[in-house]
Amino acid sequence: MKKEDLLKQIADAAYNVGFGAKKHFATYDMVEKAPGLIAFSSMAVGIFGLVIDILSTKSLSAAFLVLGIAGLYIERYNPDKDKYAEKGSDLTQLFNELKILYYKVKSSSSADLSQGGEELKRILDCYYKSCIHKQILFSDWYAHHKFFWQHQIDWIDEQKHFKFWRDKVPLSLTIAALFFLAVGVCAVWLVIK
Repeated sequence: MKKEDLLKQIADAAYNVGFGAKKHFATYDMVEKAPGLIAFSSMAVGIFGLVIDILSTKSLSAAFLVLGIAGLYIERYNPDKDKYAEKGSDLTQLFNELKILYYKVKSSSSADLSQGGEELKRILDCYYKSCIHKQILFSDWYAHHKFFWQHQIDWIDEQKHFKFWRDKVPLSLTIAALFFLAVGVCAVWLVIK
């Protein structure tokens, strides 16, 4: 195996492991923080709705009822939330091992890279055993933010050459934003017409 090929494989693995770690942490964060945020905002709007008429409309009440239902959905993950944090930490450790391996292989002058290949295989085996496959809705979007905007990934970018729209912004978020923009434009057009 050539050095460039092994470096590319390590970077690919690091992307998967690092994003997986951030996805586990995203699920943990959402389960930990979202119910409190939903409760606080619902109570605040309810209190201000007593004195500000626009905050006591049926549509706003319906929106907060939907948020309450979302809180019930999120609550289903609560018993396992500590597992998500633990697995996120385990995956972060594997991510850091991949970074060390990457720089070790990159600086190696040896033609024999079999030890690096074996180390990569060991790390990937640990990765496959460490993942929790059931993640909360929208954890991908939050994980994208955590991985691309909060994490140091320049060394992975050396091999993968991330693009803004292709990699750093989730496709489903782009589609959702375009959908809501189209709905908004149609609503404004109907009001003007």
